[in-house]
Amino acid sequence: MTIKNLLVPLPAPRSVDMRQGTLTLTDGKLILLDSADPQALRFAAARFQHGLRERFGLTWETVASRSTPRDHIALTLRVTPDHSHPQGYDLAIAPDGIIVEARDDAGIFYGVCTLIQLLDSCASSSALDALHITDWPDFPARGVMLDVSRDKVPTMDTLFTLVDMLAGWKINQLQLYIEHTFAYRHHPEVWANASPFTGQEMLDLDAYCRERHIELVPNQNSFGHMERWLKLPRYLPLAEIDHDFDVPWGKHAGPFSLCPIDPGSLELVRGLFDELLPHFTSRMFNVGCDETFDVGQGRSEDECAARGSGRVYLDFLLKVYREVKARDHTMQFWGDIIIEHPDLVPDLPKDSIALEWGYQTQHPFDDHGAKFSASGIPFYVCPGTSSWCSLAGRTDNAIGNLLSAAENGLKHGATGYLNTDWGDYGHWQVLPVSYLGFVAGAAYSWALEANRNLDIPRVLSLYAFRDPTGSMGRVAYDLGNVYRVIGPELHNASVLFRVLQWPLDKVHTLYKDLSGAAFHHAIDAIDQAMLPLSDAQIARPDAGLIMQEFILTARLLRHACRRALLALEEDPAQAAQLRRELDRDMQEFIPHYRKVWLSRNRPGGLADSVARFETMRKDYE
Repeated sequence: MTIKNLLVPLPAPRSVDMRQGTLTLTDGKLILLDSADPQALRFAAARFQHGLRERFGLTWETVASRSTPRDHIALTLRVTPDHSHPQGYDLAIAPDGIIVEARDDAGIFYGVCTLIQLLDSCASSSALDALHITDWPDFPARGVMLDVSRDKVPTMDTLFTLVDMLAGWKINQLQLYIEHTFAYRHHPEVWANASPFTGQEMLDLDAYCRERHIELVPNQNSFGHMERWLKLPRYLPLAEIDHDFDVPWGKHAGPFSLCPIDPGSLELVRGLFDELLPHFTSRMFNVGCDETFDVGQGRSEDECAARGSGRVYLDFLLKVYREVKARDHTMQFWGDIIIEHPDLVPDLPKDSIALEWGYQTQHPFDDHGAKFSASGIPFYVCPGTSSWCSLAGRTDNAIGNLLSAAENGLKHGATGYLNTDWGDYGHWQVLPVSYLGFVAGAAYSWALEANRNLDIPRVLSLYAFRDPTGSMGRVAYDLGNVYRVIGPELHNASVLFRVLQWPLDKVHTLYKDLSGAAFHHAIDAIDQAMLPLSDAQIARPDAGLIMQEFILTARLLRHACRRALLALEEDPAQAAQLRRELDRDMQEFIPHYRKVWLSRNRPGGLADSVARFETMRKDYE
């Protein structure tokens, strides 16, 4: 579906009916806010005014009186309470004007977002094709969750820019995944070196999101993933375990989870809730509680043996739930632990929300969704961008995972779709690598069938990078598929990422059956993927930074290929030469990495992230 050879907006509307004629855009027209509460539509109107001025230099003033002469009005924003779909809208463009009609203010905003994107289809002629769009969302809640606890804490400018972009794609929830990066005044030692978000910053971000019809949902892990707390002497007594413990993929270092049978664990959590929650207007709250694999391997071992680890987990979760309810919030929680105990799923509170997460194309959203649905537990499907542990993303896996989540979420009645973007092991991927996943997730969660066959490279280029040539989207898409050239496809990671993170002897042991040719082919694929970069025409203020970020990413991918070749090299002289070259390359790379990091993120966490590169360099000595 195209309009003057440009793709229809992102997300693609579910119904577009092209009509006869065009509307010529001229200066000095009016925007009518036709609503019982015109103030609620002011921001949507202002967003359109900015788009009109930016593209054509035209100024349309806003009025709220229905007695305004009709021939002065070019755009009407009309709230009609009996409109059929919440958040849905009708957009009609005719030769005599434009009407956006919706049941609620959010629907008006989304109609205006679509209209702004349509302005790009008439950039050369200042005339909009006549049409009628009818549109509404599949999922009432369409969210993005950013990991801000694995080293990278974004600047406020970074977040504001991202919120504007996501709002334009009809995303209506945002979560910042927090372990230790909120400035809890009662716990300053935990966030001392993390450059955390302050209460004022959360208040400011909440207000910014609300204007754009995004709900900023508070998020604080409250059971597992508490190692940043528990490693400190003040909190260590609350840990389930203080040494290594078994996880499904091997061993993990403790401490990790709060001990569920220690009253002090709930006391700590209670205090965190009291400090964090007043900074948000949302009545949702994601309490985390995922991956508590150590429970039953430490202080709660006897209790778990007597009653079962699932029941011990659920009992603590229910205590957390009661604290959330006492603060008049709805609890969201990661569903990975409870789904392993399906007999306990019916015991979950029916007014909590399970977050069914999984990041591989083949994740069992179907099976797990059926179990939550059969028990009457509201749930979200939670796929991911596949950016983390990959450097450049894993394009095909991301698309498959995001698509499967939407399909099975709709099949089993999920009430939300939360697209996650993690930062495990140093958060080495740059933010624009995640744009592909954000684009696809926004499209699939809004109207799956209308967007199932989305031309993702083209749409990514137009609406994320604002590059009409399609080049930048092509670079991001193809660079994100380099992971497939190597051969083995890992769980939640790429081979090249692991090559950089693991010691050379481990790389050799795990990948000794791979030929050096595979990594030479990968270098060729990287170079081929980067070729269109010089043709990109990015119309964003951070265009130069985006170019640097992808150049840096490609350089790191090439370094990983050459490091793998070093691990496989049997000639001592050739290996020595490679070591010297790789050491020089990494010495030059790290200062560029620091500079790019600080362009979008705060300094807290940078030293930890860079330390992983320094550990890698020891293999070159």
